[in-house]
Parts: sequence; C-alpha cells; structure tokens
Amino acid sequence: MKKVGVAILGLGVVGGGTARILIDRKERIKEEYGVEANIVAVLDKFPERVTNLGLSLDILATSIDDICNNPTVDIVVECMGGLEPAKTFLTKALEAGKSIVTSNKEMFAKSWPDLEKAAQKTGAGLYYEATTGGGMPIIRTMTTAMQANNILEIKAIINGTTNYILTRMTEENADYATVLKDAQALGFAERNPVADVEGYDSSYKLSILSTLAFNKRVPADVIFREGITNITADDIKLGKEMGYIVKLLAIAKQINGKIEARVHPVFLPKSHPLASVSNSFNAVFVTGDAVGDIMTYGRGAGALPTGSAIVSDIIYCARQVEHARYSEIFTEITEDELIKNFESEYYVRLTVHDVPGVLADITNVLKKYNISISQIKQDKNNDIIPITFVTQKAHEFDMMNAVKDIEKLDNIIKVENVIRVEE
Repeated sequence: MKKVGVAILGLGVVGGGTARILIDRKERIKEEYGVEANIVAVLDKFPERVTNLGLSLDILATSIDDICNNPTVDIVVECMGGLEPAKTFLTKALEAGKSIVTSNKEMFAKSWPDLEKAAQKTGAGLYYEATTGGGMPIIRTMTTAMQANNILEIKAIINGTTNYILTRMTEENADYATVLKDAQALGFAERNPVADVEGYDSSYKLSILSTLAFNKRVPADVIFREGITNITADDIKLGKEMGYIVKLLAIAKQINGKIEARVHPVFLPKSHPLASVSNSFNAVFVTGDAVGDIMTYGRGAGALPTGSAIVSDIIYCARQVEHARYSEIFTEITEDELIKNFESEYYVRLTVHDVPGVLADITNVLKKYNISISQIKQDKNNDIIPITFVTQKAHEFDMMNAVKDIEKLDNIIKVENVIRVEE
C-alpha cells in the first residue's frame, strides 16, 4: 500500500470538491489502486471550510512554509487560482521536493517552464490534468494513449461559459446581452466575464494543449484570439439556414513543420461532432496520423468534475516511480514557425443599398484577392438589404484586406460581421 500525504491550497469550490472526493472515496481508492491518500495539510483563510469537511483544525497551516517543511506532505494540490501567490507557492513546494497538482490554467500556461526547472532540481512531478477541460481526461489521453501518433490537429470547445451562451442563443434565438446576464445569475459566467467571452481562458488552455501536442512551446500571447461579443442572433439564424452551428473553438494545427494556433468563433457544419456539444460541456477533437480522429467529451468546470481530474492526478502521481520531464518541449516557437496567415472559409454579412451592380462590386473585390464565393443569400424588395455569403478557402490576410476594401465601396452601408468557417 502506497501512503501519500496531500496538502490542499485553497478549499473553495474546486479545493472543497477535491477534498470531498478524497474523503468519500478513500477506501475505494485504497482497494482499487493501492494508494492511501490522506489530507494532512490545508492552507485556507477560513477555518470553517476545514471543519465543514469533518477535518481537524490541526491540519490548518498558516503559511506555505509550514507545508513545505511538513515531512508528511508528498503532494501539494493548488486550487487557489490567479498568477500569484500560486506560482510562488508551487515553486517553493517543488524546491522542497513536493510534487504538485494544479487546476490553474492561466498560471500553468504562463509558468510551466519555470515550474519544470524547479521540479527538475528535486525530481518532483508536475500534474495538470484539470487545467484543460475540467473533468475531461484530455491531458492523459495525449500523454499516455497517443504515443504512436504525430498529432496533426486539435479543435476544441474548452470554455463552458461561452458554450453555454452560444447554445442558448442558438436554441432560443436570444441576443448575447440577455443570455450573458442569465449566465451570470446562474453562476456560469463571472461578474467580469472578459476572460471567458474574449477567449483568454481558451487561449491559456490551447497553449497547454498545443505545447504538449507539438513539442514546441506555444505561449498564450502568440495565439490569435477573438471573442464572442460580436456574435448576434441574426448571425446564428443565418448560419443555421446555411447548415452551420456557431462555437468558440480553440484550433491548433501542425502543417509542414509549422504551427498555427487560434481561438475565435467558428461556424461548424451541423454534421461535425463538435457541433452537438452544448451548454457548459467541453470537448476536444484530436487528429493523429495513425489513429485518425478521436474526441473526448465532458464537463469543463465545477467542484466535482474538476476535483475528479485532480484526484486522478494525485493517484497517478502517487503510483509513479519516476515523474515525466518536459524540458525538451520548452524551445519557444519562433516567428518563422508560427502560421499567422492561416487558411479558412469565411461567412460575411453585409448591409448594402439595393442598387444595380452592388453585388458585382463586391465580387470584383474578392476576385482581386483570389477569393471565391460558395454560398450567398440576398434579400430583395427593399432599398437597404442584407447580403450574406460564405467563401471558399482563403488566406486570413487576403480576407481581412478584402473586407477593408469592401467597406470602402460606395453602396456598402456596413460589414456587419465576419465569422470563420471550419469543415
């Protein structure tokens, strides 16, 4: 029987869920995995969180130093969130020879190389399943089940808040502001929702996934990012009529030794597996050169789903003879290796004056940039009409330049929206 002492930093939603699973499933974990995991230390400002779990206040630490100097602590679980003091606390733990488990995607995405350097010195382990997809086991899938593959592509719905918002907008023909307010009232969205709705959260998670997949450091700040705040009920309705569902996707591809990484709203065909992922659920669609396409699906947040991933990491960590090292993947991607001018199809919605030649003017601009139209919708019998079209594949820079030129045309009132389309 392997005995491990666990210290939990933060007994909030995720930390409390993790503790509850460790307490409730202790005997089953012992029987099935040969690991006796005991909570031996907690760092939290609120003593009642400890006693509410039926734990003794004797385990309540007053500082990270108490935990680092505690010989009964083997694994430190960080559930605090934020960059600091989380990074400093975990660095101290690693330097003390304690392995770490974290669910903190922003901190881990930004600090992974620094944490690995600290871990290498003592041989401690880093475990981070819960950073990406909550309870969905995508990290271990990629690290232990896909060794025979070169990963070619990742397409992922990895933010439950935006998926909930877009699902409600799609199913109810509701506007963004109304659904966001409901999401905040239900606790799906933060009072300040910027990290979710502007794609920051997804970019941190994609940084972790793409770095792991392509063996090249892909920092979050080099990932193309666009949020969902400009998506309207009109766009969703028109997209559905054209056979598409809108999702905020995190996309990473490896093409001829180069990498593209982007987070933005996407129209997906209704037949794509990711199109049916709704509400706060997450899913990651991975393409390997040997296995082909696989998809993992599950809840991306919450006390017990995230706690499930953390406890899985604790058990996995406890059973390792030697911890995985990641220093070989921290050669940072260069400008030459990053594909910024990626290819996509594009949905474009315009408001125009209904005069002869307006459509010809638009197609002439597209022709200038070698862009073809695959679908078009045009209303009639009004002085001002909407025109919506979907292009065939084009390069991002060409499309954005074409949009700028279209905006300058005499009879264009407004380019209402541009949304990328993925097949």
